[in-house]
Amino acid sequence: MTETLVRPLKAGLIGAGIQASLTPAMHMAEGAAQGLGYDYELIDLQALGATEDDLPRLLAEAEGRGLAGLNITHPCKQAVIAHLDELAPDARRLGAVNTVVLKGGRRFGHNTDWWGFGEGFKRGLPGANLSSAVQLGAGGAGVATAYAGLSLGLSQLTVFDREPERAEALAEMLSTLFPEAEIAAGTDLAAAMLDAAGLIHATPTGMAKYPGLPLDPELLAARHWVAEIVYFPLETALLKEANRRGCRTLDGGGMAVFQAVGAFRLFTGLEPDATRMLDHFKAMTG
Repeated sequence: MTETLVRPLKAGLIGAGIQASLTPAMHMAEGAAQGLGYDYELIDLQALGATEDDLPRLLAEAEGRGLAGLNITHPCKQAVIAHLDELAPDARRLGAVNTVVLKGGRRFGHNTDWWGFGEGFKRGLPGANLSSAVQLGAGGAGVATAYAGLSLGLSQLTVFDREPERAEALAEMLSTLFPEAEIAAGTDLAAAMLDAAGLIHATPTGMAKYPGLPLDPELLAARHWVAEIVYFPLETALLKEANRRGCRTLDGGGMAVFQAVGAFRLFTGLEPDATRMLDHFKAMTG
């Protein structure tokens, strides 16, 4: 009887307050299904008493332990760029990295967040009206969701953020990348929602530790589609309200799974089974 060879592989996630992340479980389950001895560790800044200033040390330590790659989350998606050797074109355009491949003594930065949101959107909201949308949030996640929506063909996007200058900077950056689209920082949310076909929510509001709604629910109408990035809980207060009002909705699970699909491909060189990863995610969150 021949023994099945198990190929060892190590990866990790750097971020703050990440103990509840489902990313390790998704990676390791898909790795096991593909014959990998896959070990995926959490490098939690909060637990370590560390900050973004510790990134050079944490990256060097990960290389020293032989990790094939790292996922990067809040608050390090922009800060990590200064410590990388090369950036994929999409990561350079977005100015944010969520996946770092460590290979041959070099560090390669990628962004699978935008692709993850776009892939989830295509599967979860097929045929959605892309004439116009409002986006709440212009941070790291908001950069990815806006880029994804515009890549899918969104014609008009109005961005809102608690820091107006951040919304303005994102609108300006995206306008150079998508000159055919109409992109602006918003000042009147009620008026923008009246004109919009959909809503992209890209803030932490609705997470277990940030409960509540990101906007007045009276602004939601049945004609709107609503796309969420929060996945813990999977049905946020926003989605409950949107569903109650007859909106088509997309939970944050798609972005969570498909960014992991993209990262798994980069770390392992293997093609992940996206349906299997989705099923595993639903089993963990159901």
